[in-house]
Amino acid sequence: MSIRETLFAAADIWMVAVGLVYGIKFIRNHQNYLLGIEWLVMAASGTNFLIYGLVQAGSDSPMYSIAFFLDAFSRSIGFTLILVLGLMRVTHLYKPSAAVDTSAFALAVIVGFVLFRFADELGTPGKVVFLICAALTSVYLVYFAWRLWAIGERRHAMWVAAAITCNLVVAAIYDFVHLPGDDADRTIFYTLALSTWGLAMFTIYRAYRAFDGRLAATSVPQPLTSPDEVRAR
Repeated sequence: MSIRETLFAAADIWMVAVGLVYGIKFIRNHQNYLLGIEWLVMAASGTNFLIYGLVQAGSDSPMYSIAFFLDAFSRSIGFTLILVLGLMRVTHLYKPSAAVDTSAFALAVIVGFVLFRFADELGTPGKVVFLICAALTSVYLVYFAWRLWAIGERRHAMWVAAAITCNLVVAAIYDFVHLPGDDADRTIFYTLALSTWGLAMFTIYRAYRAFDGRLAATSVPQPLTSPDEVRAR
């Protein structure tokens, strides 16, 4: 295995580990199924992509179709609309019903399938859809970072801002730019992309946890400190 392939595998394993570990944490610790399942979908996508790359399967392999579909799933609805709905749990105290959760993932499956199945027919407009989705999601993530800054979580806010920037760069390059010196399989690009997605998932989980912790702290009743307060209550 060459150095380039080793770095690709390391980046993929990093993303898979982040998706698996923090996807479970989102579900177990925060009961946030939208983000938890999307993180697990990203982990599954990375696992499939890693195996596909290591065995050097061709475009006729079922793993290629799975990779294409899961990629379209997350880039269209999963890591965009579902991400925003999940983060609204802390930014807007919005807790979606099971019906909303189910509908969001059903929409992601449908849109992902359409963008995968008709990719050739859609051509450039289909690729532009992915870029627009990433850009619109970034607007909300900027708001998320601003809210973190406002509550005093400035380190997390800066990390989220860095992740937003990297993610936008990857989204802009993905379907439109071939990096100089990259090979036909775009190993350098995918190493960059997988590292970025892993960083984004890691950063967003930690920022979410910090935000949730602040909300929990402010909702805890304060102890009574004087007889006047006791009588008032």
